[in-house]
Amino acid sequence: MAQIEIIEKTPMNLVELKTELKKIQKRDGELTFRGGKTEEYLNDFASMPKKSADELVEKLKGLNIARLKDEFIHKIVDFLPDTAAELKIILQGYTLSLNNDDLAKIVKIVKDYC
Repeated sequence: MAQIEIIEKTPMNLVELKTELKKIQKRDGELTFRGGKTEEYLNDFASMPKKSADELVEKLKGLNIARLKDEFIHKIVDFLPDTAAELKIILQGYTLSLNNDDLAKIVKIVKDYC
């Protein structure tokens, strides 16, 4: 079996994953069983256009919130929280605490894309 080396780990949201899966399908002709199941899931849950998702990621990065890493930004894009309470629920799985002003800024930007 070939030795696999991980060169880089980069977080991505569901919309980016859907795009990459399409590239793989085009390259290989068909997807594996897992790839097919993943594609079904993404068709159900990744409904935002790629351009909108990329714009949202850039706007969230533009807030310059020091503790808000790419990993968290992509998770926010996946779930698109409508309220600060929903955003807190999404981020409670991480060791991240944001003040109410930052939460309000994030929710305000996300509401434009819902």
